[in-house]
Amino acid sequence: MAALKEKRTCGQKCEDFGRFVWNSDEGTAFGRTPEKWVYISLYYVAFYVVMTALFSLAIWTLMYTLDPYAPDYQDRLKSPGVMVWPDTYGEEVVEITYNTSDKASWMKMKNIMDEFLKPYNDTKQLECNTYNCTKGKYFIQNTFSAPNHTKWACPFTQSMLGACSGFEDPTFGYNSTMPCVIIKMNRIINFLPTNHTEPPPYVNCTVLDGQDNVDNIEYFPPNGALDLSYFPFYGNLAQPTYVNPLVAVRFNLVKEKLAKIQCRVVSKQISYENYHDPYEGKVVFSLKALK
Repeated sequence: MAALKEKRTCGQKCEDFGRFVWNSDEGTAFGRTPEKWVYISLYYVAFYVVMTALFSLAIWTLMYTLDPYAPDYQDRLKSPGVMVWPDTYGEEVVEITYNTSDKASWMKMKNIMDEFLKPYNDTKQLECNTYNCTKGKYFIQNTFSAPNHTKWACPFTQSMLGACSGFEDPTFGYNSTMPCVIIKMNRIINFLPTNHTEPPPYVNCTVLDGQDNVDNIEYFPPNGALDLSYFPFYGNLAQPTYVNPLVAVRFNLVKEKLAKIQCRVVSKQISYENYHDPYEGKVVFSLKALK
């Protein structure tokens, strides 16, 4: 039977560890001579320098091939989404409900509209977007002719929303039964909503439920048109002062003052029947005025 290995004391273990850290007889530290430690250190320094250089080269090559002004792949968005303000979105539907006799209720709607329209202030728009755009034509720009290597953007002012601009009626109709909503089509880079022979896209709102509760629908700008001069959009970097064109819609609510409404951007290039994306090309919301 093999003899049992002699159990070492704590002092002996500490002595062995000290000899491993520095062995004066062999001139080694942690099992290697200083010369070997120099060689292995140089090896790892060179290894990580090469790896860092390769990684940096790969990132530089990737960034060099990317266009800073537009994403390489945009196949997910073929038609723009549509949104409505006041943006009182619920869990699944948009519910615009207010009380004409409760100042806090309709002031909430007014404040949402005021905040949303701040970038459209007439003075601000005419200061930052000074180019005289040609209405009814696509604003195609093949060069960066605007200041700071950018492209021009056409001004869209708050006053273009007429009776729903907040100038004639600062409450946007929310202290009465004639509320205004604002329809905005989301941006897609280089998207053209029509071909060159079709009329410009326009917003059309239909009452899905409660037709008897809506007496009249008005559009601002007239006919709910989105002028072609605001297209195409070239991206935030190329057009830092660009703002989306808007259409304001005013409803005259009567009787029960409750309706379910669909507002659609009408164009052959914009689909609106995507079951998986209820906001593609259209937006559905309920509008209700309480007393």
